[in-house]
Amino acid sequence: MPQPKTVLIVTDAWHPQINGVVRSIELVAREMEKRGIAVKLLTPNEFKTFPMPGYGEIRLSRTLMKPVYARIEASGADAIHIATEGPLGIMARRWCRKNKFPFSTAYHTQFPEYLRARLPVPLRWSYRFLRWFHGAGKYCLVGTPHLKSLLEQRGFSNAVIWQKGVDTELFHPSRRGPLPYPGPVFLYVGRVAVEKNIEAFLELSLPGTKLVVGGGPSLGKLKVEHPDVVFLGPKHGEELATLFASADAFVFPSKTDTFGLVLLEALASGTPVAAFPVTGPIDVIGDAPVGALDNNLAAAAMHALGISRDACRAYAEQFSWAASTDQFLAYLPARDGAQ
Repeated sequence: MPQPKTVLIVTDAWHPQINGVVRSIELVAREMEKRGIAVKLLTPNEFKTFPMPGYGEIRLSRTLMKPVYARIEASGADAIHIATEGPLGIMARRWCRKNKFPFSTAYHTQFPEYLRARLPVPLRWSYRFLRWFHGAGKYCLVGTPHLKSLLEQRGFSNAVIWQKGVDTELFHPSRRGPLPYPGPVFLYVGRVAVEKNIEAFLELSLPGTKLVVGGGPSLGKLKVEHPDVVFLGPKHGEELATLFASADAFVFPSKTDTFGLVLLEALASGTPVAAFPVTGPIDVIGDAPVGALDNNLAAAAMHALGISRDACRAYAEQFSWAASTDQFLAYLPARDGAQ
């Protein structure tokens, strides 16, 4: 299949946010550029923004159709991917429909479940919106077979698998070193927010130290409520990779993530995973001897301490961003006659 010359990715999630959506877009864009594909980004950084209600760290674009349309047309893209269901995503969807331009979307976040964790919004309302949004695309990219099945049960008919990758150079066992905390060290990396179910980790009775890396709306409150936990705030790059490698186990309490890129980052660092047996961990870990999936999260965390770190690294090496980008491009429809 001929590859596009220029790809436009429209996303409402972008820096200074640090999350799996942003990292996935960055890494697949980097891989496409290695292949000679020009990648253009349409992000909230180009517009005035306002804080998302209840989640001030996320900034949403405050703009009108006309400037968004102008940027799409100026990109000269022969393929468009809409990564998120926010204001920019909705306006880009409308432009594509109006101009009969095929596009793909991605389902990165279990938005209905996240919303319900904050507000009493029925799931059926949220999923109706998501079917409307993603149903207009030729393909809706999802991270795992389990999630694809769940969405199909909710009436999605265009879901396809886009398996994520991991940066095995940055996240590497060679970065392991001593940490200034009593061991064993149980690490959490991610947003500090109610939808991440982080309190299920913080409330565990575990030996050693519980270490939390990340920021979010619940950070201040949880620092006060859990003085026994070490909260380091957001970390990036080599500093983050060193923490991943130096922890004794990575604990992933979320029950609503669609994939969990941090799972692969932990495994690439040689650090075994403890998680609930839900979407994300089921697909990333499954029956592989690199993690412990258990409804008793404390038992899973203790079990993880005995798992081979070498096995974790070897398993993660199967997930490359080159293979992930192959899938992304396979489901990126081009405008008729553009290739």
